Amino acid sequence: MEAGLAPGQVRRGLRLLGSAIQAFERFVASLGRKLYFAEPLYYHNAVIFERYGFAYAQGRKLMMDIQQGFSPDGELTAKLDGSTPFRQKEAVNSIRLRSWAIHDGLLGFPFTNVTMYKYIGQAAGLNTCPGCGW
Repeated sequence: MEAGLAPGQVRRGLRLLGSAIQAFERFVASLGRKLYFAEPLYYHNAVIFERYGFAYAQGRKLMMDIQQGFSPDGELTAKLDGSTPFRQKEAVNSIRLRSWAIHDGLLGFPFTNVTMYKYIGQAAGLNTCPGCGW
């Protein structure tokens, strides 16, 4: 976390996701398909997939609940009490730090059962964490 990484990362990313998604969409289209699925393993993955045009098959309510929980009077904001290094107040406005807090158990349950999909060449236009930086 102190190195600027998100949960699940062991080194900085190569910033190739956009190119990889375009290549994968060409591959999926070559198979005659119009839609494909992804399973974000961490909160920050779901947010990144949203920004690349994915929608939720399962888990949108969870993501909306998380956003509500990080509102000024939200129950997740109240849990950012510094009790662990992962629960700092700065997490309210940071996708990466929110993901660390969630990975630390802030929700009270694991971040699972989120499935996303994307139609080839279309963007869903979702944003479950508006105004939140990396």
